[in-house]
Amino acid sequence: MTATAASATRTPRRDAERNRTAILDAAATVLGETPDAPLEAIAQEAGLSRRALYGHFRDRETLVRALIARGAERLNGVAGSAVGGDERIALALLAARIWEEIEQVRVVARLAVSDAYLEIAAEALAPLRSTIRALVDRGILSDTLRGDLPPGLLARLIEDSAIAVLVESVRGGFGGEQGTRLVMLSVLSTLGLGWREAGQLIESAPALRAVLPEPAAARTRARGRREAPRAAEIRRGL
Repeated sequence: MTATAASATRTPRRDAERNRTAILDAAATVLGETPDAPLEAIAQEAGLSRRALYGHFRDRETLVRALIARGAERLNGVAGSAVGGDERIALALLAARIWEEIEQVRVVARLAVSDAYLEIAAEALAPLRSTIRALVDRGILSDTLRGDLPPGLLARLIEDSAIAVLVESVRGGFGGEQGTRLVMLSVLSTLGLGWREAGQLIESAPALRAVLPEPAAARTRARGRREAPRAAEIRRGL
């Protein structure tokens, strides 16, 4: 095969990959806002024709399965952030890391609690759920976590509490520091901590403080402090 022929082969392939990614991105956006949106709306959001969409996904079921798989892959990758030590901190940190993947999480979270895709989502998210269950088992055994509930039930309640915050973020439009703190508080409360104790743990644990985005007001003050010396130099030069 000549270099020209090889290049001609790669170009359509790259275009196909870009179109597939565009469709999945559009599906995440559209279905995140309207779970029952038609495929035409997804194609329009992607800037493609309906025929082009069907060239990649033969029906809605295939598209949703691919979207769940992509979102689950990102979420399962987050499971690696669950470190050893205090299981309360590890689980709260895991929830915060998931929050950072919010754009993918929103649509996957909705699909995960939908009867139509519950089994598919559960299978796709098996590695993440396995990590949560392992942390719960370890925490109960070490008496770090509450022992009044069966481990499997506690693990499911942790998932449900995190998903509830993620879904509410779509309705309420909150995010950033508020959302990260809320999802950690929700998980810690499920683990049996009171709201004061949970807040104190977040403030005292360096790993949890580190994942909290800087509030907008603090960013503005910091920017002002950085710009003040420069402003003074300009005034002196006038």
